This record gives sequence, C-alpha cells and structure tokens, in this order.
Amino acid sequence: MSRSPRCSAPEAGAPLASLPAMDPRALDDALHAHPGDPAETVAADLAAARAAAADPALAHAGLALLDLTTLEADDTPQRVRALAHRARQPDPTDPAAPAVAGLCTWPDLVGAAAAVLAGSGVAAVAVAGAFPHARTTDAVAAAEVEHARCAGADEIDVVLDRGALRGAGPSAAAARLAVLREAAGSAGLKVILETGALADDATIRQAGWIAVLAGADVLKTSTGTLQPAATLEATRLLLEIARDGEALTGRRIGVKPAGGIRTAEQAAALVTLARVVRGSDGARADRLRLGASSLLDELVAHRRG
Repeated sequence: MSRSPRCSAPEAGAPLASLPAMDPRALDDALHAHPGDPAETVAADLAAARAAAADPALAHAGLALLDLTTLEADDTPQRVRALAHRARQPDPTDPAAPAVAGLCTWPDLVGAAAAVLAGSGVAAVAVAGAFPHARTTDAVAAAEVEHARCAGADEIDVVLDRGALRGAGPSAAAARLAVLREAAGSAGLKVILETGALADDATIRQAGWIAVLAGADVLKTSTGTLQPAATLEATRLLLEIARDGEALTGRRIGVKPAGGIRTAEQAAALVTLARVVRGSDGARADRLRLGASSLLDELVAHRRG
C-alpha cells in the first residue's frame, strides 16, 4: 500500500488542519434509514453461525483472516520480528499454508514488523491515538497516528473516544476520528468501538455509524482489555453496519471481532456469520479480520487435519 509522502508528525499542541464538523443530520439520516434488520433475521443468522461452529473446513478459513497481536509492556523489536516471520509462514512444516492477514503492535515497534513483512501481503498494523482509552488531546493522538504511518504501518487501529460520545456528543467523537483519519493518510483506519462498554445495541449502532461517516475502513469490536468483547451478537451488528455503510458510501468497510476468541469453533462461527450477513465474499480478509493471536496454533493444527 502506498503511503502519503507527508511524514513529519506534528509536535504536541501544534495546530491541526481545520476539518469540517460532521453534519448531525448525516448521522440522523443514516440511523433513520438503517434502523436494523428484523429480529427474526438476526436470530436466524446467529443460529446459523452457532450451528456451523463444528465445521473444521470453516476453521481452516480463519487462518488467513487472523491479525496476530503483541501489545505487551516488555515487547522488543526482536519479539516483533520473530512474530512477523511466523505471520508470513504460520506453519513451518507446510509452505503452502496461507500467511495471516496482519500483525499488530505498538507504534514504536511497527517499523520492525514492516521490515520483515514487506512484500508478503501481510499488513503491518499499529495501535495509536492513545490506545486503549483514547484519553489525550487531538494533537497528541494525531501525532502518534502519523508516526505509526511514517514508520511503515499499513493499517492503524484507534479507539473511539467514548468520553466525548457520552459528554459532548456524537459530533465531538466524530471530530476526533476525522483528525485521526487525516493523520492516517493512505493507511487503513480501524476504529475500535469497545462494544462491551457501550450501553445497548442502539448505542453500538450510533457509534458504528459515527465511525463509518468519519471514514473508518474497519469497525472493530474491542481492544481486548474489556469483557464482553467479540460476541456473536456485537459482531453481527457491526457486520450489518458495515454492509449498509458500504452501500451508502461506496467504500469497502470491514469488520474485526477481537477479544476472547480462543477456539476454532468460535472462528468457524464468525466466518459463517460474515458470509450469512454479507454474502459469499463477506469472509475475505478485506472484509473480515479475526483478532485472535492465541488461536494461531489451533488453526494450524486443524489445517494439518
């Protein structure tokens, strides 16, 4: 993926380019036009996903959708490079095994990942913008996002400012995302909603549409630091928003369930859910990612049969 040539991060406190505020009417119109699929459709989709959980062929499909992640306080460039080599070749005994979709790490370490992943098709991903709580100024958040992009991040994961959403309201939360969208340049922007911390489906729907209208490329359920995280119910709601958001904006919009995905059965259910809600191509890596590093070995074992 080509990146913007503007690669000098602004100093903290530096003025940011003025961006138009999100028109509240656009959010209201989107929510009014897309109030949600009928309850019986939602129930049938969830039932189909749960029924498919035992299908090993679907678990195999999950390998190429994984975003491996290392976000430990004691991470080192050596650890990141080792995981990047594993991302390129998940099964050293089988050269035909597909690479995973991405490798996510800290902004100061994403360059180490990018160097190993270059030319592999595996995305170098960084969390940024004061992950995992988004508690900082716009300028500091934007500087970290731009640093990550300039260090080689193909994709950047940021967190929706729930404090702004609950306090100043949707326009304030959207304004932060717009600043980060600009700072990300041509890098993909994943917006983490932290669905487990949102009050109900209506709030999740509002947050998802804010992210879509602010330019998100991927809607992500969770940071992995809170539970519940990647539930089937929350994932289905984000799949629906992404489907309708694509139709409205003409942009490709993906979904990434993350947090608490630990078994091949869960992966199979999520793959099925994406296909049921979005069609046969709903489980391609440009529309579905699975945040489940701990699942790598199990999916490799499933593939070996």
